Amino acid sequence: MTEETLPPPCPVCGSTDTSIALEARDYTVSGETFHIRQCQACSLRFTWTVPDEQHIGKYYHSENYISHTDTSKGLVNKLYHTVRKISLKQKKHWVEKTAGITNGRVLDIGCGTGAFLNVMQQSGWNTTGLEPDEGARDIAHRKYGLSILRSDSLYHLPQNNFQAITLWHVLEHIHDLHGYMEQIVKLMDANGHIFIAVPNYTSLDAAIYQQYWAAYDVPRHLYHFSPDTMRTLVQQHGLTLKKIIAMPFDAFYICLLSEKYKDNKNHYLKGILNGSRSWAYANKHIERSSSILYILCK
Repeated sequence: MTEETLPPPCPVCGSTDTSIALEARDYTVSGETFHIRQCQACSLRFTWTVPDEQHIGKYYHSENYISHTDTSKGLVNKLYHTVRKISLKQKKHWVEKTAGITNGRVLDIGCGTGAFLNVMQQSGWNTTGLEPDEGARDIAHRKYGLSILRSDSLYHLPQNNFQAITLWHVLEHIHDLHGYMEQIVKLMDANGHIFIAVPNYTSLDAAIYQQYWAAYDVPRHLYHFSPDTMRTLVQQHGLTLKKIIAMPFDAFYICLLSEKYKDNKNHYLKGILNGSRSWAYANKHIERSSSILYILCK
């Protein structure tokens, strides 16, 4: 990778006051190393340089990429599936409690293999899912009978239509960040809510693992958000940040993967210990959680 003569502008606020914060390796597919830059104005970190939308697809082609394959191979992925059963119920609860209804229209963007949409549909919600990966869409159809749309269908959905729009660890993958946010706002009904869950690079586990932190997940994760960055992005699109919810269980999965990336022979034990530390810390310090759910409204 070579640096441009001029610093690249921040994808969120446009500031050119950016500098390299660290380098991270793609441990999932390519083994390549990417720079991660940080904006001094809004605190966003972003991967530099990344493949464009036409060429990034190959970096998702791995049987270990759980969002697309639903694989349960290995202890780490088995743990993911166990925790997911709990987190799916949590997500449903957060949506229904915030929306104040137990059925309505929900749009899940980047729905993967459809596990969340299946839970919502079984609870009586009218569901719409978007997913770029054809294999994941096929799994959702075979496993749950869901008809998932391609991601570009976002721009053809009815406006002012959805009581809940969810992006569970999706926003960090979107090339056209502001265009997507603008369209999502148009799709939400007047009293609707947007639920955005993203990793938090200001978390305790990120501080522990530095360049080995699995949630950097370069180059698939284009952006690495902090709470301050999300506040800036929310304001830019005329939204109100209604609530922040810690998602501390994510720390266990991230810590186990991070220890694996460090090639620690005792990565299971060390990962669980550090996951416990991060979980306990996030219970007292919400904005230092491994992942954070931001609930937005108009």
